[in-house]
Amino acid sequence: MSTSGGSPPQRIAVISASFGAGHDGAARQLVREFSLAGYTVTCHDFVELVWGPLGRGLRRAYENQLKVAPRSWGWLLGNLDRHHWLNSGACGTAAHAGVRRMRAVLGPDPVAVVSTYPLASHVLGLLRRRGELAAPTFTFLTDMSVHPIWVSEGIDLHLALHEVAADQARALGASRVEVIHPAVDPAFAQPVTVAERVAARGRYGLPIQGPVALVVAGSWGVGEVERTAAEITATGLATAVTLCGRNEELRRRIAEAGSGIALGWVTEMPALVRAADVVVQNAGGLTSLEAMAAGVPVLSYRCLPGHGTTNAAALDRAGLAPWITDPVGLAPALRGALAYGPAPAATRLFEGPAALDAVRAVLAATSPSVPVRRPSRLVRIGR
Repeated sequence: MSTSGGSPPQRIAVISASFGAGHDGAARQLVREFSLAGYTVTCHDFVELVWGPLGRGLRRAYENQLKVAPRSWGWLLGNLDRHHWLNSGACGTAAHAGVRRMRAVLGPDPVAVVSTYPLASHVLGLLRRRGELAAPTFTFLTDMSVHPIWVSEGIDLHLALHEVAADQARALGASRVEVIHPAVDPAFAQPVTVAERVAARGRYGLPIQGPVALVVAGSWGVGEVERTAAEITATGLATAVTLCGRNEELRRRIAEAGSGIALGWVTEMPALVRAADVVVQNAGGLTSLEAMAAGVPVLSYRCLPGHGTTNAAALDRAGLAPWITDPVGLAPALRGALAYGPAPAATRLFEGPAALDAVRAVLAATSPSVPVRRPSRLVRIGR
């Protein structure tokens, strides 16, 4: 947006982190929304911005941890949740380590800074508390559940995807929380014709007829994915189509086992998701939200320890996606999803204001020259 007198567009900085694809996926959509509104937007990867080579090493270690010892990740998050001193110490250390680099990258002129990564939010909160950052700061809570690591003192506004997440953030001490709709590419919400579904299935080698269950496990393909694909196949209710992300070894094993169809990295996710009849997920991340935007029912099954199980519990509590905690429940849940489609609550998830609206409202409160638009809405959710 341009200010009066022909001044250049105001700048919003978005801070993400390349740990998996969820933080970056939300950041990309926020960049798109802010850019379309006329802002200049800069986007930064916290891994490269603050940690550099150390960050890349931590990213590899995190990926290997989820692949080899996922329960250790659940153990770590559980201890951070139970022990406030441990969580505060870890977040405080990360915040102080990142202050200098963050201050240099942001520069003096952003009108707002939005973070989609918790440790980045702690750096921003510290800068705000010190009076070294004048711009309002926002944390976009990418998950449906909120771990204590997500809540940082000094953040002006935490943006939650649902009242379930908002309540958790408030209980953890977030001073101000607003519910906004998920940051999802609008392409997922576009109506899909029969011809488009057939074309997408043909493009990826999926059966043209019959139900398809899309099994998703993040960009790294982690968790009990092979068992999930095999168990879906054993029900005979749908063809399991597993997205293995960048995990080529997983793709090879599933293909050799004959547990449906295994795909590698997919660049046309909207078409593929809209060609499916149900999505089975294990982490509660971005793909779950994309499926809901497309009007495809979502089931949580064999979830990752830590954020996977807490997200599954939150999605279930919100009425957005049933959490199947026992293999015996898989077939009945698949039948229900295929027969009745998405949960009604999932279609309402995108009816609230966008992150852009919340940011503009805060800016308007601090600068009368910034107009406030009516909340933007996705006009149609469904196939």
